[in-house]
Amino acid sequence: MVACTAAAALLSGCGGDGASATGGGVKDGKVTITMGLYGVMGFKETGLIEKYEKENPDVTVKVEAAGDEQTYYTALQTHLASGSGLKDVQGIEIGRAKEITDTQAGKFTDFAGTKGADHFLPWKQAQITTKDGKVLGLGTDTGPMAVCYRKDLFEQAGLPTDREEVGKLWAGDWAKYVETGEKFAKGNKDKKVSYLDSASGLFNAMVYGNSEQYYDKSGQLIYKTNPAIKEAWDLSSEAAKKNLTAKLPQFQPGWDPGLANGTFATTVCPAWMLAHISDKAGDANKGKWDVAKAPKGANWGGSFLGVTEKSPVRDEAKKLVAWLTAPEQQAYLFEKLGNFPSSKTALEDPKVKDATSEYFSGAPTGQIFGAAANEIPAEQVLGRKDGTIKDAFSQGLQLVENGTAPAQAWKTTDERVKKAVG
Repeated sequence: MVACTAAAALLSGCGGDGASATGGGVKDGKVTITMGLYGVMGFKETGLIEKYEKENPDVTVKVEAAGDEQTYYTALQTHLASGSGLKDVQGIEIGRAKEITDTQAGKFTDFAGTKGADHFLPWKQAQITTKDGKVLGLGTDTGPMAVCYRKDLFEQAGLPTDREEVGKLWAGDWAKYVETGEKFAKGNKDKKVSYLDSASGLFNAMVYGNSEQYYDKSGQLIYKTNPAIKEAWDLSSEAAKKNLTAKLPQFQPGWDPGLANGTFATTVCPAWMLAHISDKAGDANKGKWDVAKAPKGANWGGSFLGVTEKSPVRDEAKKLVAWLTAPEQQAYLFEKLGNFPSSKTALEDPKVKDATSEYFSGAPTGQIFGAAANEIPAEQVLGRKDGTIKDAFSQGLQLVENGTAPAQAWKTTDERVKKAVG
C-alpha cells in the first residue's frame, strides 16, 4: 500500500505528478484515484483493486490504510476542516455516518440516482443519506452478529459443543448468555481461561440490537434514560463483577494473543470479525472454534465509501466505488474475508447463502449471519457521536472489570460523554 509519513499525511494527499490536493488526478490520459481506508476493508487485500485496474488499464488506484479506525477518523476530520489531504475516495464507518451527513454533506458528492446502485438494503443506505436526500456514499459491509466459541473449552467445562445446542443455551436472552458463563465458570478446571473476552463486547452486542441507542430520532441524547442502555450496562457489569471476563476488549492490546492462547471461550462476533479471529488464533486452533446464533439479532459495524466533492477525478472515483460495492464484489468479499454484504442482491448469491467456514468447524456462516441480518431492526437511529460514546462506555466497563463500583464507573462515563459531545 502507498503510505506517507504521519506529518505529510496531514498536509497532503500523497499525490505524485499530476495530482491535486486530494491526491488523484489525470496525466497523459492516465487517471489516478486515491483511496483513504482503515483496518482491513478487503479491497486491496483480496485483489479487487488489481482486478479493477486490469479491467480499466488507464486507471491506477492508490490505497492508504490506517491501522485502526479511530486514528483514521481523527485524521479525516483534520483533512475535512482544512480542505487539504483528502483522498478521492474516503471510507466512512457506520459510527461516523450521522456526523458526516449532518456536518460534512458539502464535502462529499451525491450518489443519489447512480446507475446500478439500487441493490442495497434500504436501511443501509438510509444511514448515509442526508435529510434532504443526498446520498454521501455506497454501502460496503454490514455486521450481523453471532457468538464465536471454543468447542474444546466448552467440553472441558461440561457444556454442550454442538452449535445448535449451544445456541439454545442462551436463545432469545442475553441474560442466559451470562448464566451460561456462570455454568462455564463452575465446570472450568483451568482458572486462566475466562468465559468471555470483555464486558464491553457484551455491552455493544446488546446495544446494537435496538432501534434507538444513544440518540433518539430528533437527535437528542437519551443514553441516560434509554432502558436498553441501562439493561446492557447492568448485565455487562454483572458479568465483570462475577469475574466472567478476561478483561480483554476487542482489538485492544492482549486480545489477539488471547485468541491464540485460548484465554477466553467466547466472543461476540459480527461476520467481519471471523477473518481476524482465524488469522490471529492461527492454524493451531483451526477446528476448535465454532459459531452459534446470538441471543438476539444485532448489527455491529459496517462501512461506506464516499467520494470527496472536490476530487479532480470525481466521476471516475464514483465508478470505482459503484464497482467495488456491486453485488458481485460484495459476495466475493464475503467468500474471501467474511465481510457480510449490504446488498440484498448479494445475499441471494450462493457464495453467500451456502457459505461455510472450514476454520470454524464447517459452520454454515452464510445461514447463521443471513438469519441474523433478517433480525436487525429495520430502522437504526444513528447519532453524531455514536462512535465516541461507544468508546466512553467501553472504557467505563473496563473500570468495572478492574474493580471500580458500577455506579461510580457509570458516573465517570457520563462525565466523559458530556465532555466529549459538548
